[in-house]
Amino acid sequence: MQAATESSRSFIRRRYDALEVLDQRALPEAERWLVLRTPADTVTAIKELAIRGAPAIGIAAAHAIALAAREGPKSARHAAQLLAAARPTAVNLRWACERMTAALERALAEGRDPARALAAEADAIDQEQRRADRAIATHGASLVPDGARVLTICNTGALATGGEGTALAIALEAHRQGRVREVLALETRPLLQGARLTCWELERAGVPHRLLCDSAAGAAFASGLVDCVLVGADRIARNGDVANKIGTYPLAVLAERHDVPFYVAAPTSTIDTATASGTEIPIEQRPEEEVLGFGAVATAPPGTRAWNPAFDVTPAALVAAIVCERGIARPPYDRSLAALVDSTAGEQLSRAGARR
Repeated sequence: MQAATESSRSFIRRRYDALEVLDQRALPEAERWLVLRTPADTVTAIKELAIRGAPAIGIAAAHAIALAAREGPKSARHAAQLLAAARPTAVNLRWACERMTAALERALAEGRDPARALAAEADAIDQEQRRADRAIATHGASLVPDGARVLTICNTGALATGGEGTALAIALEAHRQGRVREVLALETRPLLQGARLTCWELERAGVPHRLLCDSAAGAAFASGLVDCVLVGADRIARNGDVANKIGTYPLAVLAERHDVPFYVAAPTSTIDTATASGTEIPIEQRPEEEVLGFGAVATAPPGTRAWNPAFDVTPAALVAAIVCERGIARPPYDRSLAALVDSTAGEQLSRAGARR
């Protein structure tokens, strides 16, 4: 059986006995595929950023659990526990693992085949993300002004979600509508996801773009080169505080200083209503070596120490709007995000957002 996820555009594919993923570490030099046969293989790929992007790692985990279920319920439960701990900040990973575990227990209680049930659940998570990406792009494009130069950080395209992307999908949709003049991509140190991945996706999409050093962001704002900022999120707290790739918070500060709207795009699975504010979000600390060199080349003297948080937190007060598949949330976020999470209220908000 081949999963419904398999298509020419998919970067995550579940086969009969393995998961195939495009190795994002190799881009843009090579399009190299990894074959992941065990949950431990998938954990390693997530930790080493062969698979990255909050929705994408959740999808990969769901498929890995579905494969483990072929060995029995005990293997599926163990896989879910192992994968949920792979990266601490992105809530989509934990959400997907918990959803798969719940599907397992339902199947067992109802006397259904657990392997079939979990395969169906993983495919559902995958397809729901694709639909969410399309809706996010549609809602968010309405926020982009005509002739805009859009600034973004890290990578929020198809590589990060398995679908069309979140923040970058908005920019692509607005470009299709003839309203984006250029996308300014920050290189995103220390691993250059903006340079290696976002520019790769923009080139493939035929979108005019320029690459900026992270430290050039302030000069870009001051020079009038930025009309709006579009970023993704790895976790959104109940009050609207946003955890995203390190370097996002300074962009929000700069945007406020220069009166430029700062927008966040993410699926509702990224909203963590159990986390009251950004101060409660665990921030992953990455290896020092990622900062001290690049590849096999050292860029700092021996003995130099580094601080390498993978994410920072942007206060809700700096966020103009949060775009999800169910609509556009605006301050006060404690109420608008709750409405997005609630399905009935979310549908109403979606219709309202589409009219903006």
